[in-house]
Amino acid sequence: MSLTDKAIDRIRDLIQSGELAPGDKLPPEQQLAAELGLSRNLMREAVKALVVARVLEIRRGDGTYVTSLEPEVLLGGISSAVELLRGDTLLELTEVRRLFEPVATGLAASRISDGELAEVEQHLRAMRAARNDVELLNRHDAAFHRAVVAATGNATLATLLEGISSRTVRARVWRGLVDDQAASRTLAEHEAIYRALVDRDAALAHAAALVHINTTERWLREHVGRDGDVPTHALR
Repeated sequence: MSLTDKAIDRIRDLIQSGELAPGDKLPPEQQLAAELGLSRNLMREAVKALVVARVLEIRRGDGTYVTSLEPEVLLGGISSAVELLRGDTLLELTEVRRLFEPVATGLAASRISDGELAEVEQHLRAMRAARNDVELLNRHDAAFHRAVVAATGNATLATLLEGISSRTVRARVWRGLVDDQAASRTLAEHEAIYRALVDRDAALAHAAALVHINTTERWLREHVGRDGDVPTHALR
């Protein structure tokens, strides 16, 4: 472990112990460095690393604060990392989505409120209206799934799924451009998910989401290039 890593751990220990709570302002750099027995340079490097990790935030002219430490803050950077992945990782991400999203959809069916259900229906109606516009259809597709997962009330699960979906959304756009039956199948699969949610049937919702994701995964395995990436000209 490097000295910087040790410095990072010292600050994390303060947060984990509750000495620094979400929203708290850190003591001045010199004071904190002295209290932790660190040089100011090490302290500065540790703070920079924790800012990148979204554990701390710098407010210009005010100081450095502990963030809210909510899942959407700490895990929100996953999508940026996902965009840098190469090779077969697009298929791996789809596998992860297949593991998580059907479970989330089943959970949503048992927890969804009438208001949340109305939001899901709104996105489904928008998808129907956009069936001839692939990019718009996929935008509402993503919003549909986001609303379903949000209905679980599990912010950690919602943030993780949002993070891994960014590249698969691009893949679905490509699919729609080359497969003129994709829109019809996509709408039918989303209708099935919505009906299961209306019935508050967790098992059926899980199964409908699994069928939908399997369709996308099967298509990707047949069409994604050897490097595992979606052809870039499809993303224009």
